Amino acid sequence: MAEALKEARAAGDAGDVPIGAVIVKDGTVVGRGSNRTERDGDPTMHAEVAAIRDAARTLGTPRLVGCEMYVTVEPCAMCAGACVLARLDAVVAGTDSPKSGAAGSVKDILTSGDLNHRLRYESGVMKSECAGLMSSFFAGLREKEKSVREGSGAVNEKSSND
Repeated sequence: MAEALKEARAAGDAGDVPIGAVIVKDGTVVGRGSNRTERDGDPTMHAEVAAIRDAARTLGTPRLVGCEMYVTVEPCAMCAGACVLARLDAVVAGTDSPKSGAAGSVKDILTSGDLNHRLRYESGVMKSECAGLMSSFFAGLREKEKSVREGSGAVNEKSSND
């Protein structure tokens, strides 16, 4: 999870939501990813998808049997579906995503009996670090938005008095 947190910090430093993922096979990291939706202008470029793509290239196969993903936040529906399609053995998350999580918080795609593949799922690994990173990022965004609103209000007031 420490490696996934490094990826998450890199995403946050670049202005993306700080989520990171790594895929491990036989104790070796074979795929890495961080959220790149803002940088790439691509709504599908989540950390999990980037890590799956990287691992598939590294291993030379789209089926990541024998691999586990470590991700800082519970996967969304798109990413959970990608984990199922990639045939990962397990997903280990740092913290839950109560608004969009698809590993039990809102939906449960990873262990659904309706699909042709099920994964082991675990959450809460390095939870305080993962949740803290998200909280800090969004608190910073709210503060920036507040500053912009307050700044633009002052400019508008001055303009209207001229």
